[in-house]
Parts: sequence; structure tokens; C-alpha cells
Amino acid sequence: MAVALQVLRHLARAPSGPLLWGGPLARLASSMALAEQARQLFESTVGAVLPGPMLQRALSLDPDSGELKVRDRSFQLRQNLYLVGFGKAVLGMAAAAEELLGQHLVQGVISVPKGIRAAMEHAGKQEMLLKPHSRIQVFEGAEDNLPDRDALRAALAIRQLAEGLTADDLLLVLISGWGTAAAHGADRHQCHGRPLPVPASAVMM
Repeated sequence: MAVALQVLRHLARAPSGPLLWGGPLARLASSMALAEQARQLFESTVGAVLPGPMLQRALSLDPDSGELKVRDRSFQLRQNLYLVGFGKAVLGMAAAAEELLGQHLVQGVISVPKGIRAAMEHAGKQEMLLKPHSRIQVFEGAEDNLPDRDALRAALAIRQLAEGLTADDLLLVLISGWGTAAAHGADRHQCHGRPLPVPASAVMM
């Protein structure tokens, strides 16, 4: 205890400048500040591209009129909206879309990588998961990002939903990345350059 008090008295008499800003301590403080700035920049960047926030910036719904705005286009909802999607980030996008659309969403089918729901649950990312009584059916497949039977089943389910729509229906299409496995047999231009060949109005995201 006596030694500690002597050290404290010595520090109190010592000039504060070199202790705080000189030598290794200054370099350590500078490194810690840079690391904190880098962490904040990383978290801000990741937060800006999370599926939920991104979708909320692209979609808005007027609850009184039932008008859905997708960027600069408007659509009238009358419980006539369907949803399909495929890709790694689509699970979170679909969860955000269902939260926004509510009763206007009739049905949905999405294709996501195998094991993604368990991974989200393990990471505590509840906002990236669909609710227990969701109207969106989830197919997991494409292990190791390669087309397989499960991915084919998902693609067929998406096709079946789309082909059953009418000209009065709206189809919201969520695509993350190229959705290669779910779009088995279609190249990238077909996935992104053309709406799905269905009579409904297809809104691509």
C-alpha cells in the first residue's frame, strides 16, 4: 500500500504531457481510437445493407389507402399481393416484407440456402426470421451453393405459385445475389433482366 502511494505521488508530480501523449502510450491510444472508428464504420456499413432496412427504404405502404409504393411506382393492394424470392438475404427481406404488408400478403414462397434459419437462430437474429404463422413457405436447399433436388423443389413451387396468378394479382419478387440455384436453368440475364413470365404484374426487388 505504501509503495502504491509513493507511485501515485510520483505520478502526480510528473508532467502530464509525456505520460499521456508520448511514446508507446500515445501509439496505443491512437491505435485504439482507430480501431474504434473502424468498428463503428464497419457496423454502420453492415447496418445500411441489412435486408430489413434495405427493403424498408424501397417499399412503403399507406395503411389507409392500401397503396404500395415501390421506389417511384405505386400499386393498389386489395389482398392481391403474392411474394416469391430466392437468395441468401431473402429470408430477412421476406420477414420485413411480411411485417410491412400484413393482411395484403396472400401467400409467398422463398428459396434460401440450406441451414440459414438455424444459423440466424443461433446468432440471435430474430428480425431475420419469419413469424411462426407466416404466410410465406420457406424451402432450404442448394447446399454449398450448388443446385440440388431441394433447390429444384423450391423453383417448382415458385413457378407453380406464379403460374396460378391472374392479371388482377401482384407479384413481389425478391432476389438476393444471382439466386443461381433457385433459378436453375436460367442465366443471370434472365433472372435480373426480365420479369417472371406470368400474367400478374411482377415487381422486382
